[in-house]
Amino acid sequence: MRPARAARLAPVALALAAGLLQAWSVAWPWGLELAPWLRRGEPAGWLQVASLAAAVALLARSPDARALLLRALVFATAWLAGVFAWLFTSMHVYGGMAAPLAATAVLLLALFLALDYALAAWLWWRARPAAPWAAALAFAAAWTLAELARGVLWTGFPWGAGGYAQVDVLGALAPWMGVYGLGALAALAAAWLALARGAAWLAGAALVLALWGWPGAGAWLHARLPQPTQPAGTLPVRLLQGAIPQDEKFDAERGIERALRWYGQALVRAAQTPSLAGGLVVAPETAIPLLPQDVPADYWAQLAAAIRQGHAAVLMGLPLGSLADGYTNSVVGWRPGAAPQDAAHAPARADYRYDKHHLVPFGEFVPPGFRWFVNLMVMPMGDFARGALPQPALEWGGQRIAPHVCYEDLFGEELAAAFREPTQAPTVLVNVSNIAWFGDGVAIDQHRGIARLRALELGRPMLRATNTGATAAIDHRGRVLAELPRGVPGELDAVVQGRQGLTPYARWAARWGLAPVAAAALLLWALALAAGGRRRMGP
Repeated sequence: MRPARAARLAPVALALAAGLLQAWSVAWPWGLELAPWLRRGEPAGWLQVASLAAAVALLARSPDARALLLRALVFATAWLAGVFAWLFTSMHVYGGMAAPLAATAVLLLALFLALDYALAAWLWWRARPAAPWAAALAFAAAWTLAELARGVLWTGFPWGAGGYAQVDVLGALAPWMGVYGLGALAALAAAWLALARGAAWLAGAALVLALWGWPGAGAWLHARLPQPTQPAGTLPVRLLQGAIPQDEKFDAERGIERALRWYGQALVRAAQTPSLAGGLVVAPETAIPLLPQDVPADYWAQLAAAIRQGHAAVLMGLPLGSLADGYTNSVVGWRPGAAPQDAAHAPARADYRYDKHHLVPFGEFVPPGFRWFVNLMVMPMGDFARGALPQPALEWGGQRIAPHVCYEDLFGEELAAAFREPTQAPTVLVNVSNIAWFGDGVAIDQHRGIARLRALELGRPMLRATNTGATAAIDHRGRVLAELPRGVPGELDAVVQGRQGLTPYARWAARWGLAPVAAAALLLWALALAAGGRRRMGP
């Protein structure tokens, strides 16, 4: 290869490598560990900052706009494709799509979403201030706006946002600024490492090393920041994980029969367990993979009787509706004494019901013009109706328990809508999921990290009941209290502390959504450009 050609390709190769490291920083996917800085399945905040710093350096040294756009697109596409590579599993293994088409679909989705970051990088490169501090601040602002665009436009797909890698380092700040604020701080640190010089660089590097190199930094921050929420009593819980293989889940002779038997027995046993008195039992999303009217009436009779005479309330995920009325992806609940006598209509007359609000494109609704894409797959899909936002919580055991379904916990601003009225705000959050569509891989770890960040933002414990993992109890500080091994049937018992009072994030996100983050980023962008001085174009 000619030296000139190699010199042009080397930055692109480095951008590709940096993008993959950025993806892996959200949840380290490899068995090669360097504890406590690299642990399989856990976020690596230092790696996220380091890989983004490498990308900023490459962008800043771009000789022209064409080179800059190529580097930005390669970095962002590698990052995003690496984060949600598990979509290949859902489309190819379970959806029946040919492997080349499934891989192409993942890359095209990543490339499309990467356009937000390429635009942000170009705007920053064109307007970059001369002063390194201002250039770093402008980059953090532009990058945050790109993160927001990805999380909002086209129904939003914020999976793998940079802030999720920071849950163990900067998580104590999440109750104030949320995941996008954490991502902005990490972007600022990365840009400073890439752009500063001399003594200023040494000072910044020392601060970065102190925060991201010291394993106790996260705990140190938590100990020094005030707690914005207060205890609201305890709740004993049992979380169910049936571990029905995804390729059997909707098979009448294997998965459906197994789900009915396993969850039926587990729910009856749990509802009647004295140690769970005043507590909660949770079964995952589509625990029963049938419409209630397609389940034998005596099944509901046994379950309703056990709950009516039992000690614990029950939440269970299942689809509801009919062809005439439409369908919902729902969570139904019963409290002892309130389960209906008319067992044949037990789910329809549940004591509590939550309908999923934020539906998954292609999985739960088909975007206009994409029916041809859905027809390439054989996985069950549908057009579900959306639930309202917000919906009331289940009141039980002295707690207000707010469920949501799987993908919805990516949208902290939507969960925050339930906190608009402080006296009715949830005290416990519950996520029911089935991400067995994506295999036994890093998607499970990434989703656990998302749940930990939501618990921190809103100052509430998060209970997760899933089909194959991660079934876990998480406290209001984002710490995993207990977790079941993935991929095996199990019942997880824990006691969580409900919380009352609002975090600053819950207050502003409940009222204004993500608008304050966008406004802050735009303000910082304007200040950086106004105070940082002009620079000549080029590297």
